[in-house]
Amino acid sequence: MSKSTRLLAQQVGTTGQVYGVDFSAAQLAIAKQRAEQSVRPLVITWVEADALNLPFEANQFDAATMGYGLRNVLDIPRSLNELHRVLKPGAKAAILDFHRPANSAMRAFQQWYLDTIVVPAAESLGLKEEYVYISPSLDRFPSGAEQVDLARQTGFVNVVHYPIAEGMMGVLVAQKPS
Repeated sequence: MSKSTRLLAQQVGTTGQVYGVDFSAAQLAIAKQRAEQSVRPLVITWVEADALNLPFEANQFDAATMGYGLRNVLDIPRSLNELHRVLKPGAKAAILDFHRPANSAMRAFQQWYLDTIVVPAAESLGLKEEYVYISPSLDRFPSGAEQVDLARQTGFVNVVHYPIAEGMMGVLVAQKPS
């Protein structure tokens, strides 16, 4: 969250407003600290909030991004509905997340990487529980085509899913009707 939030804040400068939202107070503290260490001062408002119940007015934002968060919400359609609600008419949302690749060789590579590199490295740092959930969460996460359908059901238009890294990640881009 913090890297994309910082990049957005650099783009809008002092004339725009960027909100960094996370469910975890600890993650927000880390993001805020990193932003404060930036070479240029960044205008970011940090908000601890649930993606299923955003504390913002309807039609408030010109754009929204979500990085590696949609896979972790308890109710994906409700989270998409909240994004739709807070966006201004004509505004877009871009949602980046990990995915299970359709290609069986890439899928096997991804699983090997998680099992032999990511989780053991996390375990050595005392963070196993924070990373062991990734594989089962990928199994439950809707495919790109399913995400497009969910976004359309929520009311988004011009919905496209772009696979990245041989399908191991993807970006869902959706627009609120004007």
